[in-house]
Amino acid sequence: MRLRQLTLTNFRQHADTSIDFGLGITGIIGPNGSGKTTILEAIAWALYGNEAARGKRDSIRFARAEARAPVRVDLQFELGGHTYRVVRGLTSAELYLDGAEQPIANSITSVSEMVYGKLGMSRSEFFNTYFTGQKELTLMATLGPTERAQFLSRVLGYERLRAAQELVREQRRQLIAELSGLRQAMPDPDAVAQAVASSTERVALANGRRDGARGALKHANDALAVLAPRWEAAQRSRAERQQTVADLRLAEHELATHLRDRDRAATDAADAERATAELARLTPDLEPFDALLSERETLDALARVEGRHQTLTDGLRSGEEELALLAERRVALGEAPAAEEAEVEGLEAARRELRDADAAFDAAHTEWVRDRQEAETRREALRSQYAELKAQRERIVEAGEDGICPTCQRPLGANFRGVLDLLDEQLDAVKLDGQYFRGRVEQLEHAPPAVASLDEARTGARAAVSERERRVATVQADVRALAEAERTIARQEQRLAGLRADLATLPSGYDAERHRAVLRELERLEPLKLKVNRLQLQAERGVVARRELVVVTAAVAAGTERVAVLRAAVHAADADEGEFDELGRAHERAVAAAQQCGLEVASADAEARAATEVLARARAAADDLARADARLSTLTRERRMHDELDGAFTDLRTDLNFALRPELSSIASEFLAQLTDNRYTELDLDDQYNLIVVEDGAPKTVISGGEEDLANLVMRLAISQMIAERAGQSFSLLILDEVFGALDESRRQHVIDLLRGLHSRFEQVILITHIEGIRDGCDNVLSVRYDPGSGASQVQSSAPALDAELVGALA
Repeated sequence: MRLRQLTLTNFRQHADTSIDFGLGITGIIGPNGSGKTTILEAIAWALYGNEAARGKRDSIRFARAEARAPVRVDLQFELGGHTYRVVRGLTSAELYLDGAEQPIANSITSVSEMVYGKLGMSRSEFFNTYFTGQKELTLMATLGPTERAQFLSRVLGYERLRAAQELVREQRRQLIAELSGLRQAMPDPDAVAQAVASSTERVALANGRRDGARGALKHANDALAVLAPRWEAAQRSRAERQQTVADLRLAEHELATHLRDRDRAATDAADAERATAELARLTPDLEPFDALLSERETLDALARVEGRHQTLTDGLRSGEEELALLAERRVALGEAPAAEEAEVEGLEAARRELRDADAAFDAAHTEWVRDRQEAETRREALRSQYAELKAQRERIVEAGEDGICPTCQRPLGANFRGVLDLLDEQLDAVKLDGQYFRGRVEQLEHAPPAVASLDEARTGARAAVSERERRVATVQADVRALAEAERTIARQEQRLAGLRADLATLPSGYDAERHRAVLRELERLEPLKLKVNRLQLQAERGVVARRELVVVTAAVAAGTERVAVLRAAVHAADADEGEFDELGRAHERAVAAAQQCGLEVASADAEARAATEVLARARAAADDLARADARLSTLTRERRMHDELDGAFTDLRTDLNFALRPELSSIASEFLAQLTDNRYTELDLDDQYNLIVVEDGAPKTVISGGEEDLANLVMRLAISQMIAERAGQSFSLLILDEVFGALDESRRQHVIDLLRGLHSRFEQVILITHIEGIRDGCDNVLSVRYDPGSGASQVQSSAPALDAELVGALA
């Protein structure tokens, strides 16, 4: 795999970053927190999506970007002779092949799956192959034997066997629990057999009782069949007699009703005659009522018009007064448009002055912050260098002239004093440099006067803009008020014209005194009108009452005749009640006997069903026992199988761990021979997973710091190559993130030299570090800085030699 280009838009602190990756060693260098490792995170996010990002998806967007600003990572890389381009956003993803215009995958899921298929690696495998994080070069040296074996098994994927074995053991625990529960729940086989036998006997007894009860029921039903027809005939005869009595009572009730209706109709006819006479006497007094009623309606309409006339007059007067006030306000606001134009021009000029002041301040402030950060970084580097030199001198002093050099492992001898003098000179030089940069940091602790002066100028410009904005707002409010006054005057004039038109259409001639007189007269005649209306209704009911009296009189005659006929029929239908009662008691006894036999049959049936159900349960228990026996045998076999699987997994993991060390040692030895020009040709992993350098066929018991770095590097490369080969990919890219933190300057340079010796094997090596001293050893340099003004990371590609000269000049 080879990286070609990376473009970041609003990703973390990278608002707009574009990087071209070249061949050889590329150094991504910048202070901590400047956004170096974020570049690597963006590469992983483009390939594998949100699972490769830190935190939640919403935290990926640049903090100062707008809420809906796009987040985008565009990555181009080569793999297997093809060029791929991945474009990924928060809610979208696209994958292009060999510069095509149309993507071969265009969804988040499909792009992630296709990238996984092309690389042949999961996100974890990708990082364990191409990527070496902070302190991983010396990680195995700090682990015990067990932890080293687990670390190698994890990065090589062997830990999946442990997960499979845990699954087998969990299933075995479930089988053991089920076996235990099954044994406890199984009933006693003898008790089950005894229950089946007793239930069978009970079913036979219940069936015999049921057959006897059914015979008795048949005999009782035969006896009831003989009595039932006689009893039904007697009931019909008695029902007919009772119906005649009921008809008689109904006829008597109807006759009484007709008699009452005849009396009421006669009374209503007499009242109607009296009402007709009273109506003839009162009618002349009501002759003027209708004319007065019509006159009142006319006067009511004129009274309503008179109120409307007064309301319109008052509204017209107040509207004219309001119109005059509006006209005065329009005159007062007439100069507002010209004033607005002048104030807007002044505001634009003030804003230009503010932009110039902001730009001047930002430039001066950024320069001050950059100088302070560079001074702090240089001071910290000198502190680390001073501590390393001091510790080295103390080790030399402790060893003495007869001791062994802790670095090269050779006797000090006559070189003892010279080495100390050299270290003292270096300490003095570093101390002087440190004092200079300490003073420089103190000097830059506070902002220079020029920055403060520019800040004051910016503040004054902002105050001027605020004052101009307030004045513009006031003038613009007057312009809007003038426009509103014009519109209000037009609406008011239209309203007054409407009022005048309405006044012209209203009639006149309303007489209030006549209106009151008409109302008093109508109030006097109203009770007489109500009485006449009531007498008219009473007179009209007289006609109906007379017709009803004729009909009811005929009904009284017919009802009297029907009552006489029914009384004679009741007297003739007299019967023998004693014989009816005796027949009824005999029928009741026959019915009771049949019901009792039916109950006996139902009881016997219920007992037979219960016995059958008990027998079915007993047989089901016997079937359950047989199935439980079969399940017990199956579970026992499965447990034995899981025991064998557990042992097999243990043996397989042991065999793989034994095979792991020789394979890793072989690959690491190839790297070692290449990096040392065959001085060392073998690197071995002992049974404790310790790294052993073999020289001339014998283990080298003491190795220098540089040789230790070399051993750790080739072992990490061997692990990565083994993963890559198993994924079917060529191992041509290596990314190292902050691997120099624990190394002094000489050992850092040694690691870079080792990496350069692997150029034929690795086309691209990317070093991510905050240490400026590695620039000279890189083929390409990407400088990463954080810009406080914009809040974003800035990436600049530069030539290593030019940067080295610049660093020397600043020192």
